[in-house]
Order: sequence, then C-alpha cells, then structure tokens
Amino acid sequence: MDSLGSLSVFVQVAETRSFTAAGRALGVSSSAVGKSIARMEERLGVRLFHRSTRSITLTSEGALFLERSRRILAEIEAAEQELTEASAIPRGKLRISVPQVRGLLMPVLSDFMRAYPDIELDVDFSDRMVDVIEEGFDAVIRTGKPEDSRLMARHLGHYQLVLVGTPGYFDLYGTPQRPQDLNNHACLRHKFCATGKLEAWPLRHVPGAVEPTLRTPLVSTTIESLNYVVLEGLGIACLPDYMVNEFVRQGRLQRVLDDYLEHRGSFWMLWPASRHASAKLRVFIDHMCAGLFPAGAAV
Repeated sequence: MDSLGSLSVFVQVAETRSFTAAGRALGVSSSAVGKSIARMEERLGVRLFHRSTRSITLTSEGALFLERSRRILAEIEAAEQELTEASAIPRGKLRISVPQVRGLLMPVLSDFMRAYPDIELDVDFSDRMVDVIEEGFDAVIRTGKPEDSRLMARHLGHYQLVLVGTPGYFDLYGTPQRPQDLNNHACLRHKFCATGKLEAWPLRHVPGAVEPTLRTPLVSTTIESLNYVVLEGLGIACLPDYMVNEFVRQGRLQRVLDDYLEHRGSFWMLWPASRHASAKLRVFIDHMCAGLFPAGAAV
C-alpha cells in the first residue's frame, strides 16, 4: 500500500484495536493489514503497537503518530470537500452585517445578487460591534483591525478621512488654511451611535498652536446625512474619501487642510473560523473583496 493508504490502515487499527476488524472496515484481509503495519514500523524504525494473543495497544510512539495521522487525513478530507463544493452552485441564505455606508456597499451587493440569484441575502446595516458567532452572522464587514481569534479575516482596502465643503460655502466664509481657521466655520460632526461620543477630526497637532474649537450646528449618527448636508453648502464635514471622491472630481465638493490630516483606515471582511467555508460564503467573500476597492484592495 502507498503511504496515504498505510496511514488509513494504521488509524483504523488504532481505533478498532484489531487487525481483523480494521481489515473488514477497509475491505482487505487481516493479513494485508498486518503486513502494512509491519512495513510502516520498519520504515519508521519504531514499534507502533504492542501485540499479544489477546489485544493490540498503542505504544507511546504510536499514540503520538496517531494524533498526527488523524490531522493529516482530516486535512485531505477537507481539501477533497472544498474541491467538491467548488463545482456546486452557491445557494441558500446568507446573513451578513455591514456598516451604514450604503453608497459604497449597495452597488457591489446589487452586482452580487445578479451574479448569484440562488443566494438570499439577509443584510443588517449597523455600525455597532456585533458578535459574529453569537448573533449567527455568516460574515460581517467592519473597519479597524480585527482582534477576535474566533474569526477569519480578509483585508478589503484602505480609506482616508478628509475635510470637505462646497466651493460656494468657501466663497462665502473663506477657505481654511490652517486648523485654527476652523474656529470660524460650521463643522458638521459624526457621533458614534453606540457610545454617543463625537468622532474626533484627525487633525495633526502643530507644536505651539492652540487646538481649534469646532462650532457644531449639526451632529449625526450617520455619515450619509452629513454628506447630504455638506453638499447643501451648510458647512464643513469630515468624511471618508470613498464617499466624496466623485463629488470632488465633479467640482461639487472641495477638499481642505489635507496637509494637516493624519488618518488611514481599513475595511475588513470577517467570518467564523471553521474547517470548511460554504460555497455561498466563499463567493460572497471573493465578490466583495474584488468589488469594493478594485484598485487598492491589497492585503
């Protein structure tokens, strides 16, 4: 028998404690089983079993080898299952949680629905920190570096927070040239829903300079509402670049104070760590990784 076949014979004997029972399970004679074990022991240079007329028991070396052999056979089984599932049509319900950035996510999710009509999406739009496993999500998308050892993670891409306003707003109130100039502007702020705290603007500290006091005519728990209000020319907002890049290209928004900003964030796809990822989950992960940040989704 080959090495893989010999491993299967060894594990079967170890579990049944019988050459005869192992041979019956494998469809070979007890003599063939005995010869396979003898060849393996000769090749390894150790005894794997203590044999007597009444019983067969593992030696200490055999017990160690059994643990490794089981892992090897399990990995082979997993690889075979992955290949089998790869040819299957992804289908079924997929429960996911994603941040409240519909403008970024919905075009990619819509493309996914068209590409995989047999998959039913159950989408939770939320910025809270969900418990992926306890709440039964198949996958979630979140910002920040993942730290839960129970989860697998895949990097989707980077983004930056930028300060923007309309050209019309800056014509009326002036274009800030340094952070202290923000004292004279309407600053539209984002508040974290879970904590109620205002999100700090990532302004680089300038030695000797006084921190600006931000006048805040609007606070919102969603950045999409801030994006709407800033487009109305009602102030300056701190927003992710993926949300405003197109408006900047169109000339509807203008970035300011870029030299004073320090920020780099990341999006991650997270899902429960397990031996086998289902076909529906694999195609969802691959689709979102390719679609969200096609130009910069490097791991």
